Amino acid sequence: MKNNPSNQGSLFNINSSAKMEEPVECLGITFDNDHKRREYFLDKLREKLKDPEFRKIEGFPIGSDEDILNLSDPPYYTACPNPFISDFIKQYGTPYDPNKPYSREPFAADVSEGKNEPIYNAHSYHTKVPHKAIMRYILHYTEPGDVVFDGFCGTGMTGVAAQMCGDRTVVESLGYRVDKNGTISQQETDENGKTIWKPFSKLGLRRAVLNDLSPAATFIAYNYNTPVDVQAFEREAKRILEEVEIECGWMYETLHTDGRSKGKIKYTVWSDVFVCPECTREVIFWNAAVDKKTGKVRDEFPCLHCGTMLTKRRMDRAWVSKYDSA
Repeated sequence: MKNNPSNQGSLFNINSSAKMEEPVECLGITFDNDHKRREYFLDKLREKLKDPEFRKIEGFPIGSDEDILNLSDPPYYTACPNPFISDFIKQYGTPYDPNKPYSREPFAADVSEGKNEPIYNAHSYHTKVPHKAIMRYILHYTEPGDVVFDGFCGTGMTGVAAQMCGDRTVVESLGYRVDKNGTISQQETDENGKTIWKPFSKLGLRRAVLNDLSPAATFIAYNYNTPVDVQAFEREAKRILEEVEIECGWMYETLHTDGRSKGKIKYTVWSDVFVCPECTREVIFWNAAVDKKTGKVRDEFPCLHCGTMLTKRRMDRAWVSKYDSA
């Protein structure tokens, strides 16, 4: 279970290494740096793991204390039920006030967001929802600083959405207008049929509490919602790629047609092979049917040998028979 840090304004920090050594505030406590914060809460979590009743919580992961501690970054993320949730709510939540009116019309608009987006594609997961789709609901029902709970968080797109509600550029990409004072408006049609901009929300990040029964899901969600040191990440990624290249690069080498020089395999195309019913010669489907300029497969195409117009249904597959000598 995890909650996203309260003071992170961006998921991608260029100089977060330097910030790691600056004083940080967490749950009302100020620490000399982020390392001190982590040490303090790791000790608190270590003590909690010794409580037999704590480990009896349904869904508690099977694993040693050290495994859980090594995976955890408390209080933001724990690889077990998060014992700091109540502290998080006390620190950042707003008590219900019956005297303060709250009214929202049901969100009834159709929502359609594409999945071909860098954040979405960073990690695959079943039933994953684009964060921009979730943002529309969060902006509609909440105010900046509100706590949003997702009990089936998967890879944490609700947490990403909650943070992105404070990003003007991302909010405007949804088709909303953001005024200088942070007021968010959406286009509506008034009773006279005139298009107007109607205020409905405020720019500002929301805080998310994310939970999932799958430890793998919450681990991915934690990494999705934790600031990234871009430069350190790039250095480490290049180091890993270099190691993989040394160990496995030979598997992606092949001889050129001259039979001597080696080249790198970028990709391999596997194509069906058919037999032309007119000239009985083999037709490699990729070569004959695919329009390389448009990237589309033609329904009808000429045989590259005799010119007869063909369709996939008119041809039989080419077969090669091999007999086992044993």
